[in-house]
Amino acid sequence: MSRLANKTAIITGGAGSIGAVTARKFLDYGAKVVLVDLSEEALKQTVKELNSKEVDYIVADVTKSADVERYVKEAVKRLGKIDIFFNNAGIEGVVKPITDYPEEVFDKVIAVNVKGVWLGCKYVLPEMSDGGSIIITSSVAGVMGSPGTSAYNTSKHATIGIMRSVALEAAPRKIRVNTVNPSPVDNRMMRSLEDGFSNGHGEEAKKELEKSIPFGRYAQPSEIADTVVFLASDDSKFVSGTLHLVDGASQA
Repeated sequence: MSRLANKTAIITGGAGSIGAVTARKFLDYGAKVVLVDLSEEALKQTVKELNSKEVDYIVADVTKSADVERYVKEAVKRLGKIDIFFNNAGIEGVVKPITDYPEEVFDKVIAVNVKGVWLGCKYVLPEMSDGGSIIITSSVAGVMGSPGTSAYNTSKHATIGIMRSVALEAAPRKIRVNTVNPSPVDNRMMRSLEDGFSNGHGEEAKKELEKSIPFGRYAQPSEIADTVVFLASDDSKFVSGTLHLVDGASQA
């Protein structure tokens, strides 16, 4: 309970699987949480399932600076301060070779996964408590390539660049900035990608992807959340500017 006692947190992509499971763990460890996402219906359902008086939500589009500035100001008003920022919102795009990849989908993936992360850091950092923690969701796709996902891979490489720059800028205030880099996670996003890799044969695609992971399976959202909790807590008080693979030895 005391690991995050008296801490406050913003989680973008708060209605998604990793965001919601991380929120549950933050709450269990004593934090107060504000969830940010695009769908009010999904946010309301997540808050209902979390069933805690210490969680609230704000509807916002992370790609729009006015929305980001608004959710940050509103979160400070509701929480009183910001100690933890889980900069987690992201989308997968489609699976197509670069020669066929729709430009408008590329733009959307970059807007959410890169600009959204950048804007979050831009507006949260001035309001964050000294000694706080920013955790950015990247991916194993941020350290490797894969065919058909050029936009997603590009975006997740870019988040590592943002992290490394902001970690140095925030260091004088002892604010830590790190990425968490999951391998495939057993959630909605992977169902979408599996179908993209093998249209109509997603289950077969899943089995092939699992074979590429030395542990022989996908990560669970809770396993990603465990690493985020470590990075959010004072247990990581001298850890900054680093990426944290949660990948079942995929990059060993």
